[in-house]
Amino acid sequence: MFSLSTKFRWSSLLGIWLNAFCLHAQVEQTARWEMPVNQEGEVYKIAPADSLGVVAYSKNQGQGIDQIELIRMDTALREVWKGYISVQKFFAISFAHVYQEKLFLLLSHSYNPVIGFLVVELNIRDGRYLTHAVKNIIPFKPTEFTATNGALLIGGYYNYRPLVLHYSLSKKQSKILPGFFNEPGEINQIKVNDDFSVDIIISANNQQKRKSLWLRNYNQDGDLLKTTVLEPQEKRSLLFGRSVKTTDNHMLVAGVYGRNTEYSRGIFVSTISPYGEYTTRYYNFADLQNFFRFMRVNQEKRVKKRIERKRIKGKRIKFNYRFLVQEVIPYRDQFVMLGEAFYPRYVYQTRNTNPAFFGYQRVGGYQFYSPYRSDQIFDGFQYTHAIAIGFDSKGKVIWDNSFEINDAKSFQLEQFVKIAPTNDHIDLIYFYQNLIRSKVIQGSQVLEGKTADEIKMLSPTDYVSKKDVQPNRLQYWYGNHLLASGFQNIRVSPDRLADIKKRVFFINKIRYR
Repeated sequence: MFSLSTKFRWSSLLGIWLNAFCLHAQVEQTARWEMPVNQEGEVYKIAPADSLGVVAYSKNQGQGIDQIELIRMDTALREVWKGYISVQKFFAISFAHVYQEKLFLLLSHSYNPVIGFLVVELNIRDGRYLTHAVKNIIPFKPTEFTATNGALLIGGYYNYRPLVLHYSLSKKQSKILPGFFNEPGEINQIKVNDDFSVDIIISANNQQKRKSLWLRNYNQDGDLLKTTVLEPQEKRSLLFGRSVKTTDNHMLVAGVYGRNTEYSRGIFVSTISPYGEYTTRYYNFADLQNFFRFMRVNQEKRVKKRIERKRIKGKRIKFNYRFLVQEVIPYRDQFVMLGEAFYPRYVYQTRNTNPAFFGYQRVGGYQFYSPYRSDQIFDGFQYTHAIAIGFDSKGKVIWDNSFEINDAKSFQLEQFVKIAPTNDHIDLIYFYQNLIRSKVIQGSQVLEGKTADEIKMLSPTDYVSKKDVQPNRLQYWYGNHLLASGFQNIRVSPDRLADIKKRVFFINKIRYR
């Protein structure tokens, strides 16, 4: 049973309105909401719902049955309603997606994918809901989830082969979209267009064993309308791409190319006509004006001198980066691609071995016995910098700029930097370890360098160290507003770090100028 409550609860500190205050020229924090949580077990996330506000949700374990807790707040972060939905055990919330005025929660079984999916369809205005039992036909773990008019799309893999399941909300029927489940590949994008059609991009090997991009367009009923295959130049592979529609019904696909599946050597931009004809432009990372600006000044100078020497000698310039294209958006009469560079980090952990194992190590030329051994352990993805690239409708790069983010690390590949465009400049913003970091650019120029501002608390006496905010997220909201959220251990004072006053889940409203 779903219960609603519109009573304001001071004990939960819901709907607290803060007076607007200026953090810096770029951003302001105008509201905060927080809720005390247990030290362990409670996990809250949020689903921004545009001008309808935001919904916080969590799945709580019970004795015989679990409950999904839902709290809707308006754009001032004041509570509108609160309720609970009972669900069977062993179902976990995999994804949340807001489409129009509905929030869709995708739940998958923790142990048995054959059981299928459970989808909660929630009316954000009043809290009424429906549930859908979705047969997955082929058991797979979901990696993508989105909604279009009257249908849901669930992407995933079976035996390394990508597939997308289409579920009709009215017919309550599911099917695998045609054109999938043939060869191993990777889902790059599932994008819903304004006309409710869906563009899906798959990266897979062609007959020459080089990565190509398959672009498939479907209508809202899941019928295949068109397929376009982007083939790379010789000795190149198209590793990853994202698309955007132009005003003349053309499509632009921007991504990265390289020689293998791990490292990219530059970006590409393809322009595709409505008839499937396309042209592709390639840009080596060395061709970009500000790609290496994240480095120290002397290091950047050495790299650029090395590039110039190779150009004079006519040698090929090669830079290999792990690089993800996060989004491509229209901006005035241009398009802007935002990508982030990263690399995996490893640490060595020494642990005691079985006493029966005689291990020998060599240090300083000497060999000696040790009952310990060192294991290499994955320590997350370290991000180095973000790149914003502006290009025209023909795919020609006009400008590029960078944003240093080498203080951010995550165990999952996610988008850190958010792009906040205005009429005459672009703000680049990300949130990590209790700090909102921002930079203002105008094309290749930097109008205002990197700044860092702390998240505002409800009380000026509350103290939070940077290690007390885990995890944290920055998400798009409505207009020129973003949402920063996460968990904080609030302490008594900087001098008494051992004294935790409370642990809260918080949401801060961020407005960029």
